[in-house]
Amino acid sequence: MGGEVREMATPYSNQKVLILGAGVTGVAVAQSLSKRGAQIGIVDENNDSKFDFPRIESDSINLSQWDSIVVSPGWKESHPIIQSAQSSGVALLNEIDIAWDMHLEMSPSQKWVALTGTNGKTTTVEMAASMLRTGGFHAIACGNVGETVISVVDQSDPYDYLVVELSSFQLHWSKKAQFVSCAILNIADDHTDWHGSFDEYAKAKISILDRSSTAILNGDDGAVVAKSAHWQGRKVFYSLDTPKPGELGVVEDLLVDRAFVLDPQEAAMISQLRDVQPTAPHNVSNALAAAGIARSLGVTHEAIAKALQNFTPGRHRIEVVCQRNGITWIDDSKATNPHAATASLLSQLHVIWIAGGLAKGAKMEELVTRTKGRIRSAIIIGTDGNLIADELRIQAPEIQVIQIDTPRDYLKGGESNSLMEAIVRKSLEVATNGDTVLLAPACASMDQFLSYADRGDRFAAAVKKVVLHEE
Repeated sequence: MGGEVREMATPYSNQKVLILGAGVTGVAVAQSLSKRGAQIGIVDENNDSKFDFPRIESDSINLSQWDSIVVSPGWKESHPIIQSAQSSGVALLNEIDIAWDMHLEMSPSQKWVALTGTNGKTTTVEMAASMLRTGGFHAIACGNVGETVISVVDQSDPYDYLVVELSSFQLHWSKKAQFVSCAILNIADDHTDWHGSFDEYAKAKISILDRSSTAILNGDDGAVVAKSAHWQGRKVFYSLDTPKPGELGVVEDLLVDRAFVLDPQEAAMISQLRDVQPTAPHNVSNALAAAGIARSLGVTHEAIAKALQNFTPGRHRIEVVCQRNGITWIDDSKATNPHAATASLLSQLHVIWIAGGLAKGAKMEELVTRTKGRIRSAIIIGTDGNLIADELRIQAPEIQVIQIDTPRDYLKGGESNSLMEAIVRKSLEVATNGDTVLLAPACASMDQFLSYADRGDRFAAAVKKVVLHEE
């Protein structure tokens, strides 16, 4: 396959392409373009990053030597290299649009659907891909989850459908890709440090509508409803209430469809409520969004129900780690913003809450307002933990707030797990029969951990050692 590609004349043959960022996306783009004959250089501001392409130092870049620049998600438009490229007319590319062009070349019959939101994206794209596979399609979830879009497209056995999870960063840069249908799960305060304001963040999310003719939209989310009002495509709203004609929703213990049926005055059963596990409100909402995507592509209700019955959420998403002495320990390390943490907290009744990290510009007022009735004690960690601690002290001074400092022997990514063990020991001291110890940090992890997965894994390891006395 690789040899055949090199012999083809492609838009990248003998092109000099500078890639900003050596993360998963940047390296995947470099590999794909390299085998198409491009000459690759990579700029990465993390000196510890390792990759098999020439490293270009940012202070020695001569933009006139490069035909195009690929911007990895997360690189701000205000970065000096990007500003210089824009002023000098060097083409700015991105992974999603490059992958779109490649799919038109390699597998033009392949269809894409896309999904975005502040919370629940990964679970929902995985649900939707499972529904499509159960319905007989060759489908995969990719993008901001699992494999990159470009690596999935660049395979010899093409998929029928890509279910693409798109972050606000990816949507900010992407302009070309077109979707058979799309979904917006929710829009809440997140990444305002990158976008500059909530309105700019929301604008990036809503831009997904410009590339689709059908949209599955959360009717329970005020921001989604308001900010999609201008759009003239087909809107299919879903909610946890009884659906109106043309909508998806819940009736008693059933998920029902009044949108993709012959007569919208009638309702067809999608599945039983108990088919969705965990049966928490936000996860039922996720299932409705995934069902809307699947129905827009012709998947039957029976296939959707079967997929839900067999679906297991990924790691670190309301994952029960342990139940001992009437106390439940739950890892929801993927709750990296206040909106996700709110959903997690509201799924439990009596919570010892482990929270904190990097807030990314998000505010904690609404989170505490909505969830303070569920919280018994809060174990606070991380760089921006004080934002949560201060809000709790203002709104709910009766809640015990315990702040855990980073132990001296703890190094991010190191062998010592002393930080999380201290957190678990303190949680065990304050928890009583009927409590849930919930890791739902409302913040990103990179101040103290390698990733949200590393944070969740360390939590599970600490629970195993401290609570279960297993090494």
